[in-house]
Amino acid sequence: MTQVDRRTFMRNSIRTALAMAAVGSLPVIDLMSAPALAAEMPSLAVRKGKDIQQLLQQVISALGGIESFVKPGDIVVVKPNIGWDRTVELAANTHPQVVKALVQLCLDAGAKQVRIFDRTCNDERRCYTQSGIRAVVEGIKSDRVSLEYIDRRAYQELKISGGVAFDRWKFYKPALEADRLINVPIAKHHSISRLTLGMKNLMGVIGGNRGRLHRNIAESLVDINSVIHSDLTVIDATRILVANGPQGGRLEDVRHTETLIASADIVAADAYATSLFNLKPEDIPTIVAAANRGLGVMDLKQVRRV
Repeated sequence: MTQVDRRTFMRNSIRTALAMAAVGSLPVIDLMSAPALAAEMPSLAVRKGKDIQQLLQQVISALGGIESFVKPGDIVVVKPNIGWDRTVELAANTHPQVVKALVQLCLDAGAKQVRIFDRTCNDERRCYTQSGIRAVVEGIKSDRVSLEYIDRRAYQELKISGGVAFDRWKFYKPALEADRLINVPIAKHHSISRLTLGMKNLMGVIGGNRGRLHRNIAESLVDINSVIHSDLTVIDATRILVANGPQGGRLEDVRHTETLIASADIVAADAYATSLFNLKPEDIPTIVAAANRGLGVMDLKQVRRV
């Protein structure tokens, strides 16, 4: 059973649950019955350089090309971090050029629609503009691409059978219903979880009081990622925030590493990113919890570098 099989299983389960909700039943996402991840080594691509578009093409090509993830006619969600009213050089949000290059690859693969959104922490209009993401998306000039504000009416509460920190939570239906979800976080310091990487970036597609997750952040994030599966994780480490995260605000806290990391295994991607902060995967409780609960591989010796 491959990782894609597990994601497909969960996506079909979620769609069934949403259909049940439409007729008034409380939907249940049964994590315990989902197929286990395969024993085969997941692939991980890491490239360094100054040309962001070229880096993005290199890491995606190393994983078999965008066609391995996006098929003609797919509705694709590209989920960057756009949470903060910060400019590009302050490293609080995903680099807009990473988003632009990835969206263009999805379009080239024949995506029917590419949707970009985030539940921001600061004012959403300022975040979308200050981050530089609005400008690059509008510059693509395609009616198949949309930069959207979160519709607070579009959350659906799901019961999570097998959840550890929570047994139910509200999830953003456009993220659940998409054919493909591409997770594009920035790598940065976080005052509570120590680092914020791929798994934490998906807090941007859930509803409710997100502060509650911080009481048991590791297991909470694994619960969330057990429901919302990233088909591909691309970690923007072109510049990283090494202190005062997640919001930052000081140029002296930013380190330029000129790196992109990509994998279909979100745990492997997050595990590798820890090395950029002179840490190890086992230093981050979320990564340990995710590996223990079968969401991916944290032992980089068991990961195939491509």
